[in-house]
Amino acid sequence: MPEGDLQEATRSTAAPGAGLTEREDFRATSDPALQGGEGRGVELLSCRQLYQLWERQQWATQDLDFAQDRVDWHERIEPDERYARMYGLSSFFVGEQRVAAELGPMMWACPAEEERVFLCTQIADEARHVAFFDRFYSEVGVLEADHLEGRLQETSEHLKEEFGALFDEMLHRRVVRLAQEPQDTEALVEAVTIYHMVIEGMLALTGQHFIIDYNERMGTLPAFVQGFTNVARDEHRHVAFGARFLRDMVAADERHRTAIQRTLAEVAPVADGVLRPNWVDPSEDDLELFGVRISETRAFAANALQRRLRAIGLG
Repeated sequence: MPEGDLQEATRSTAAPGAGLTEREDFRATSDPALQGGEGRGVELLSCRQLYQLWERQQWATQDLDFAQDRVDWHERIEPDERYARMYGLSSFFVGEQRVAAELGPMMWACPAEEERVFLCTQIADEARHVAFFDRFYSEVGVLEADHLEGRLQETSEHLKEEFGALFDEMLHRRVVRLAQEPQDTEALVEAVTIYHMVIEGMLALTGQHFIIDYNERMGTLPAFVQGFTNVARDEHRHVAFGARFLRDMVAADERHRTAIQRTLAEVAPVADGVLRPNWVDPSEDDLELFGVRISETRAFAANALQRRLRAIGLG
């Protein structure tokens, strides 16, 4: 995409209430899941272009005013729904904090300087996302804890076993390997596959899509929607980096194609479990949560992954 077009795309968005996938600033990330077609032949931005886009898409958590959100949370949303909403957000808050640390060894292991520069921006983004959730939880009065560490601990109590397996075992194992052997490109490809393609691309962006849509339809939590929309845009940019990186690695060495396929086969069952709340039986695909069937969320996540894999050159 020429630089002039890129600048224009970052300034232009769809009308309020339009789906995130229709927003021009989201499409500007070049995430294959937001483009037309099936993902093949999508033009992926370079790391330099993604860095430039990061500079143009800056936002500040301190600009958000949560006054109406506090009223909505305590006066318009019933206790049972408050619990369900809080439960659904727990993995986002803790996940942002976990990966801010995990990205360090991944950044150092990247073979190209422009890749390392972009991943530095992602580390900054993840820290900002932690700050966003911390402000929301604190100023809206969602949790009992009165400091960041306490709020992280309180939300951690609601995480599923599969979340721990995905972050603390599967991803962490690769990151530890990279800290010890930064030249292990297969471990790096596996880590990017787990984080950018599965954790961010499948799980986080799927949850963000439906959570934002529900709040917009209900007219609740306006500052949260504004901030969470910015978080989602950041993460589409991260996923676009992951797609570009993996495509280049597959083109450079066929072993990396096998590494991606092997990793997806390992993590897919665990990722599927993360999409289901603790109280939902695995067989209940037709159960509705916030107006959307679980089968719809699973299909949305799977379709997005397939588009990205085709852009990488798989499938």
